[in-house]
Amino acid sequence: MKNTALTHIHEALGAKLVPFAGYNMPVTYEGINAEHETVRNRVGVFDVSHMGEFLIEGKNALELIQKVTSNDASKLDVGDAQYSCMPNEDGGIVDDLICYRIKENTYLLVVNASNIEKDWNWISSYNETINAEMKDLSEGYSLLAIQGPKAIEAMQSLTSVDLAEIKFYTFKVANFAGIENVIISATGYTGSGGFEIYCKNDEVEQVWNKVFEAGKDFGIKPIGLAARDTLRLEMGYCLYGNDINDTTSPIEAGLSWITKFTKDFVNCEALAKEKEHKPERRLVAFELDDRGIPRQDYDIVDGNGHKIGVVTSGTMSPSLKKGIGMGYVPRIFAKSGSKIYIQVRKKAIPATVVKLPFYKG
Repeated sequence: MKNTALTHIHEALGAKLVPFAGYNMPVTYEGINAEHETVRNRVGVFDVSHMGEFLIEGKNALELIQKVTSNDASKLDVGDAQYSCMPNEDGGIVDDLICYRIKENTYLLVVNASNIEKDWNWISSYNETINAEMKDLSEGYSLLAIQGPKAIEAMQSLTSVDLAEIKFYTFKVANFAGIENVIISATGYTGSGGFEIYCKNDEVEQVWNKVFEAGKDFGIKPIGLAARDTLRLEMGYCLYGNDINDTTSPIEAGLSWITKFTKDFVNCEALAKEKEHKPERRLVAFELDDRGIPRQDYDIVDGNGHKIGVVTSGTMSPSLKKGIGMGYVPRIFAKSGSKIYIQVRKKAIPATVVKLPFYKG
């Protein structure tokens, strides 16, 4: 298992460390519900340095990104970020990612930790004819997610940039916590606002310490991956490996909004047809009507007990105090208000299909 540059700090703070995507990662510090509440109401900090970062540069950089991703990166100005995915040739998804336009011909792709090698090989295979410049920066960079409604107020003293002026899905490259050329990105995976901070591994400990110093009057706390999962699920954000994977299309996953058919990209013709004819199944969100906790891989059944799908993500929502989840079901069950049942051990618990997000803030 690899360590991040901050593993020794997590150990000193008493974090429970678990293997995740090849790294020892903090899953909890004081408990999921307490950490979840910290992010929803104050400000919390995640070490997500296991994520991958690829630099794509040169005059052919945009051409490569346009080919391998579903969203339209030509719409990005310098300082913009964009959520996207990489379709495969069989109707599924290689990975989801964020694309940053750093300079005119320089882009940063941030990919999931468990997919770094797979993604690099996939993009490289298309680059053989396009010849953009590619660099894998994953091993040298750290990433902190500073999330919560108090994030702007708590972090403002660490930079001369007006953090309130950084709009959602835009970023600044600036001095932060005494470190030059830090990416301060108004992005996150929690739905409670805040920033993601990219810096080099030998700089991140200073950033971490100054972040906690600046946030001490705002109730700042370190947060583990378990609360990151409950926070993102309350927003209905897809998790690669759960809700999307090599066999799920962006159309059936509800990601048509990042699938732009105004350009040529991998498998675009088949996905356009799927959108036109409507997919046979859809990823839906549901809330349990009775007590219970839905878990990944639990069966979804109809009123007669026939299996119609599986739960891809599920939890007891700390904010809503009820069981929530997502899963793929046939299109006829996908409409909001539809009744489905979640098989929890021997009991089929009734559930209602709802519109996202679960958590309205």
